Amino acid sequence: MQQQSKLIPRPRLMNQVLRFLDEAPVTVLLGARQTGKTTLAQMVADVFENKNKAVVHRFDLERAASRASLATPEITLESLSGLVVIDEIQRMPQLFETLRPLADRAEAPARFLVLGSASPGLVRGVLESLAGRALSIPVPGFALDELGADSQDTLWIRGGFPRSWMASSDGASRRWREAFISTFLERDMPQLGIRVPSETLRRFWTMLAHYHGQVWNASELARSLGASPKTALYYRDILAGGYMVRVLPPWFENLKKRQVKSPKIYIRDSGLLHMLLGITDMASLRSHPRYGASWEGFALEQVLALLGSNNAYFWSTQRGAELDLLLLRDGMRWGFEFKCSDAPSMTKSMHIALHDLSLNGLFVVYPGKERYRLHKKVEALPLFQCMHLQKTDVSQ
Repeated sequence: MQQQSKLIPRPRLMNQVLRFLDEAPVTVLLGARQTGKTTLAQMVADVFENKNKAVVHRFDLERAASRASLATPEITLESLSGLVVIDEIQRMPQLFETLRPLADRAEAPARFLVLGSASPGLVRGVLESLAGRALSIPVPGFALDELGADSQDTLWIRGGFPRSWMASSDGASRRWREAFISTFLERDMPQLGIRVPSETLRRFWTMLAHYHGQVWNASELARSLGASPKTALYYRDILAGGYMVRVLPPWFENLKKRQVKSPKIYIRDSGLLHMLLGITDMASLRSHPRYGASWEGFALEQVLALLGSNNAYFWSTQRGAELDLLLLRDGMRWGFEFKCSDAPSMTKSMHIALHDLSLNGLFVVYPGKERYRLHKKVEALPLFQCMHLQKTDVSQ
């Protein structure tokens, strides 16, 4: 088993960050805590320093000394050149106002690499002051293209958080995930000004795990929680803002069919999903009622990590036709179905989606090893081969 001391290279993300640093004065890395943003920034800084012969300045706002040094941010930051790395900026979101005039300087003596563990929607106005000056990159946990095909089952069971995946045993991984959930609810949320009791939010989070992969139904969840639909929506948005939950929007257009117009809900990290559902290993996963839904969410996140989540939707009609994922790329439409079976085949729903959505192609992503054609526009695709889709028209 992998050890925590091993450094996993992340070339896809590293190349994107370095490219954005060339293109914009401010690059923002956003994602859940403990997904490896700090390690990624360190690797990027090393390359930047060697390539540009530039000084790297680091501020970790989890540390009191860094917060104190930025008590007068204009004075501290204005004199710096090279690369300035600011970690955990959600602790001092007012810094974005300071970065705006620094980003507008004609000579651009410094590039800023900013890391945050809360989404722009959770920390109000975080990126508003940097419109046109900043590029943002989502940083998920480990992806299959970074670990290799042989890691698929371990990644699925443990999830992509580096410390969970690299733990010395399954038990150590579970203990880390349990501690992460507690820390997120009891420390991270209060630091962001969220005043919901941790036990209440944990109960709601566990309920969402049982609804994983289903269409959002605020009334049903609110009844189970003993709260109002508005409160259920608020709790959902808190977890989505902390990158714990993905709210996948519906795609609907002017068809002669009634289409679902509520989003789908997923627990982003499969390891946290399994923790909340009490799933401990592959045997218990295979026997669990949410086995297929777990694969759907896991494979969905892997595809979005590779191909990006912009213009990503699901599609469903009231009569049962559906498509798990629709990606719009450069005027083309690509569909994805996620099937946890040994040999997926064409379904009536796939034929309807091909016709009604005018798909350019449809990939049926499954856990097997063989890639084969089901239809002139449909392929069964092993999950580990999705990394090759970056080289096709299905790209960001």
